[in-house]
Amino acid sequence: MTHNRYLIYVLIAGLLSSLAFFVVLFKLDPYNSTVLALSFWFLSMFLALASIFTLLGFYLRVWLYRNEIYYNHINVSLRQGVLLSLVAILCLAFQLLAVLTWWTGLLLTGAATLVEFYFTARI
Repeated sequence: MTHNRYLIYVLIAGLLSSLAFFVVLFKLDPYNSTVLALSFWFLSMFLALASIFTLLGFYLRVWLYRNEIYYNHINVSLRQGVLLSLVAILCLAFQLLAVLTWWTGLLLTGAATLVEFYFTARI
């Protein structure tokens, strides 16, 4: 699969998950079905953020490193997009539970950074 086709699939997934996010936001009542509404909200937001961060990371890498192979950028961008969206979703979940402080956000970011360092050193 070419990198353009892969990016089109990521873009389509991002648009569909953004559409699902807005449908969940405007159509589901969180007072009637709390667990269902929150789980769909978090899932659709995670997928939308992951695809947005993946596309932004890929095009930033293409712009910064013009002479490298695109396929390496795709893998790294997808991994970092998923990690960034996971940190964002966990921070939102902690805020929902009223346990988010500046140092828990910093610890989540540090944990994601250590995971990224692990994968970067492994390659």
